[in-house]
Amino acid sequence: MPALVPTDYYGKITWLGFMPVLSDRTITSEGVTEMPLDLNGFEKDAHYGRTRPSCSRVTLQHPKNTEIANVRQLSILSAEEMAAIAMKLDLEELDPLWLGATVVVSGIPDFTHIPPSSRLQAPNGTTLIVDMVNQPCNIVSMTIEQDKPGHGKKFRQAAQGRRGVTAWVEREGGLKIGDLLRLHVPQQRAWSPD
Repeated sequence: MPALVPTDYYGKITWLGFMPVLSDRTITSEGVTEMPLDLNGFEKDAHYGRTRPSCSRVTLQHPKNTEIANVRQLSILSAEEMAAIAMKLDLEELDPLWLGATVVVSGIPDFTHIPPSSRLQAPNGTTLIVDMVNQPCNIVSMTIEQDKPGHGKKFRQAAQGRRGVTAWVEREGGLKIGDLLRLHVPQQRAWSPD
């Protein structure tokens, strides 16, 4: 029996980009039309690599700066969820450059809550493994505030449950704007301790 089941849901890539450097102050990103991926991610991105130092997100599991597997190579967001965040921030739109997004897709409902270990697969076989929800962060708030004063401070609350997911590359290849990523979900029931 297969471990993953293809669904009839596809996310159309509407935007691709990368962050050339990591900063603790603001996000600086660049958009691209194509993105070659290897097992380390996108070579130009600051999150590139098979491993990374642990951060505040996993301090309950690892001391800070412990070398761990990099399941945060990519940040994938939903165009529909970004529009909902923008509305809550009283903005016409939410620029992916402010969010440190790698991929923006349109067409998968409730995208931020697709199951961990789901796959997003391009027609050429390029496959991304979803790690988990990407929590809203203060750096995005500061970046928005810099460009749109008075709007960034509300980002964390507005983005709760809509911030997208982090992912890593399972199968090398490339992505381009307009590609359809098919959602494959794990074939297992939700965990219950009872």
